[in-house]
Amino acid sequence: MKLSKFLLTVCLASVLASFAALPAAMAQDLKQLQLTDQQVIAFITAQKDFQPLVGKLLEGGDKPNDALLGELETIAKKHGFASFAEFEDVGANITLVLDGLDRKSGQYTDPIDKMKAELADIEKDSTIPDEDKKLAIDDLKQEIAVAKPLEFKGNVEVVKTHQAALEKLMVDGSGDSAAGGTEEPGGAPAAPAPASPEAVPEAPAPDATAPAAPETK
Repeated sequence: MKLSKFLLTVCLASVLASFAALPAAMAQDLKQLQLTDQQVIAFITAQKDFQPLVGKLLEGGDKPNDALLGELETIAKKHGFASFAEFEDVGANITLVLDGLDRKSGQYTDPIDKMKAELADIEKDSTIPDEDKKLAIDDLKQEIAVAKPLEFKGNVEVVKTHQAALEKLMVDGSGDSAAGGTEEPGGAPAAPAPASPEAVPEAPAPDATAPAAPETK
C-alpha cells in the first residue's frame, strides 16, 4: 500500500494549518461519497489517536512500513471505519466541502466555480508579468479541465454542522482543544473545567496599619 501525499497534507486534520484547494491530480482521483454525521464525528474524534503517528508518517514518506500501516488500520477500525482507506476517503470529502465554504457567511461555492473566478481575475490583472500570467492561466485551465464538481450536495450541510469542531483541529494543530474549554464534534463548546482549589485567591489579610474600629459600650 502506498501512502499518498494527499493523506499527509489533507486527511490528518490534526496537522493542518489551513485547508488548501485540492491539487488537480488529487481531485481527479478523489472518490466522492455521501457523508454521514457519524462519519464526520468519527473523523474528528480519531485525530487524537492519529496525531502521535504524524512523525512516523513524515519519516516514512509515501511508503510507510507494514507496522505503521497496521497501526493506521487499527485506529481507523477502532473509530468505526471499515479500513484506513475509508478514513482517507472521508477526510478527502470533508476537505472538498471545507474548501468551498465561506467561514463567515457559511455559503458554499463549488471549487470549480472558485477556480473559474480566480482565472477571470488573473486574466484581468494587468500588474502580473505576461510570462507569470500565462503560467498561472495554463495551470488553472488544466485544473478546471480535470476537476469534478461536488457530487453529493447534502455533504455541505453535514460538514457545516461540524465546521467549528473541524476548524478547531486546524487552529490547535495537536488534536487537543485550546485552553478554556473543549469543542464537541457537533460544534457546541463544552463547559470549561472548574478551577482547582489552588487557583482560588485567598481573602486579603487585615491591614495592620488601618485604625481599629471604635469599641462599642
